[in-house]
Amino acid sequence: MESLYAPLSESVAKALADKTYDKRKLAGVEIEKIVVELNLKNNSTQIKKLIEVLTINYAASADVNRRKGGLIALASTTLGLGKDCELYIKELVTPILNCLSDPDLRVRYLASESLYNVIKVARSAIIPMFPEIFAALTRLVTDPEQMVKEGGELLDRLLKDIVTASSQSFDLNAIVPLLRERIYVRNQNARQFVISWISVLNAVPEINMVVYVSEILDGLFLMLDDQMKEIQRMCETLLAQFLKSIKKDPASLSTESTINILIGHAQSSNDLIKKTAIEWIKEFVMLSGSEMLPYASGIFTAILPCLSGSDSKGAIHLCAVSVNESLLQLITSKENQEENMKKVNMSKIMNVFRQYLSSNSVQTKVAVLKGLQQLFTELPNEMSEEAATLFPVLLMVLSDSSDEVVLPALAVLAEIVNSTHSASEDETESYKNLLKKLLNLFLEDKELLENRGSLIIRQLCVLLNPEAIYRTFASIVYENVTNMKFASTIVRSLNMILLTSSELFELRNTLRDVTNKKSSELFQCLYKSWAHCPVSTLSLGLLAQCYEHVSELVVKFANIEVTLELLCELDKLVQLIETPIFSSLRLTLVSKANQSSDAQHLAHALYGILMLLPQTEAFKLLKNRLQCVPNYWGQNPIDDKQSLQNQSGINFLALLQHFDRVQKLHWEQRMTQRKHSVIQWDLTKRND
Repeated sequence: MESLYAPLSESVAKALADKTYDKRKLAGVEIEKIVVELNLKNNSTQIKKLIEVLTINYAASADVNRRKGGLIALASTTLGLGKDCELYIKELVTPILNCLSDPDLRVRYLASESLYNVIKVARSAIIPMFPEIFAALTRLVTDPEQMVKEGGELLDRLLKDIVTASSQSFDLNAIVPLLRERIYVRNQNARQFVISWISVLNAVPEINMVVYVSEILDGLFLMLDDQMKEIQRMCETLLAQFLKSIKKDPASLSTESTINILIGHAQSSNDLIKKTAIEWIKEFVMLSGSEMLPYASGIFTAILPCLSGSDSKGAIHLCAVSVNESLLQLITSKENQEENMKKVNMSKIMNVFRQYLSSNSVQTKVAVLKGLQQLFTELPNEMSEEAATLFPVLLMVLSDSSDEVVLPALAVLAEIVNSTHSASEDETESYKNLLKKLLNLFLEDKELLENRGSLIIRQLCVLLNPEAIYRTFASIVYENVTNMKFASTIVRSLNMILLTSSELFELRNTLRDVTNKKSSELFQCLYKSWAHCPVSTLSLGLLAQCYEHVSELVVKFANIEVTLELLCELDKLVQLIETPIFSSLRLTLVSKANQSSDAQHLAHALYGILMLLPQTEAFKLLKNRLQCVPNYWGQNPIDDKQSLQNQSGINFLALLQHFDRVQKLHWEQRMTQRKHSVIQWDLTKRND
């Protein structure tokens, strides 16, 4: 009867299960001899039966010594087969792989040793089983026992040599899914193992790993966050090598999946990950050009926060600035503009820009605003649809604490107004739309008007038509503002800017000649709203050289409630009279032109102002000025027809009546508010 272990003899079978290593080793030597003989006779049936016996009765046995003996025997079988082992490679390797997960430390070690010996003989014949071996090897290098781990490292080095030498027949599609799966492991040994394999494969000239970069890139970026510096260094080196290869052959890479991975990691809280991702994005923008336009919104999402320059060395900031500028240049380029615009989703980009206009970073907000200005300047037609949604956000930006943000925001608003005006050919409406919203903002935020009002209005006058700005402001205040106090405040601000700002030099010159039809119309337009503020009305009359009207206005002050606020305004007016802006006014006081008519009315007006002032420094200043004026004009009757005011053709009687009506409205509103305050106070006292 044939032995249960045939073709093994009873003695060999027994020795193979012995508890001592030496006896098992000797049994292995005997098995090698048996296999050599069988192989020489081409007795594949007996060889297969032998491998089956070694697998079932030994390698898969519940007895630990049998498992150890089985592993030695399988390696010996491979040695006996030599190159012919490739005919039985799956049967030889599978039971060994199963033992690599054995709970016994010695069995796991012997399994790694056995597999090493099998692979050393089989060489390239092992390639078809590479996925299974690689998976098992991953477990070995993370084994808690150092001895097993070292055995795995030896096996790993051998396998890398074989794969490198067999690169022509190596199926990369078989290993990439394994790498992609294991690249997310947290164990540091496993991470080093995976990185080392990717590096080895990438170093083989015949293997093009760039094709598979998008599949492993995400995991590599995550490894940059590893606490072990060696893993970080390995990842940095590998990513640099990949980027170098991509530059040489960008067509081999999947752009869409790769750029989306980069966009995600560019928003990482880890500076190294963020820096590396943005450097990659920078290269992609340079390499692919307009092909990056479909991903513009995602790229802006990633890089705009990096413009804050928060990283210690500023490398992230500088790289982000470069990407931002390059991307904007691509979008606004005149070359192939029609085709490029089809690739750009402007609505998505604007959503990103609106989001970052609420950022805490000044640099980010400034970059967004400059980007918007560039887009509106270069692509006015394409941006016209976005103007409506951007408008309210930009207005809110005007409340920002930094002038660096407010000024470019105004520039963008001006571009929107200009583009709207160009499209509709209605300057008045486009200006009115902006200034109405601005006045509402001032009404809601008094501090903004007080702290930034002058800057905002002056800058708008630089960027847009200052005369149109003032005409529109005056029209809105006259027609739409029902809050008398606010109307007075805004007029006071506009008047002070008009009188003092260098940006409004031309506008002041226009107003000085009311005999001109255009100047006359401008004066009357401003007057309707300036009437909300008595002292501002005086200033406007003085600037326009309507001195007779000013002298009549001063008399009206007897019927106006003289408050501390009004006296302060008169004080400022006196100070302004001493500035170069009113030098022509001072010279009028000594002029004999038009039979000194203007001079006499002006003197009368100034004396009236003097009488309204308490005896402060302003009183003394104006008194001293008037004492320098000769009194030669009082000797002859005044011919009012000779004055500039009468040559203007303006109906000043109607203007006086308008002034009275407006001041009456102010008085009525003040009375209503006072009554309301008294009632509220009385109710509060009762409740107490």
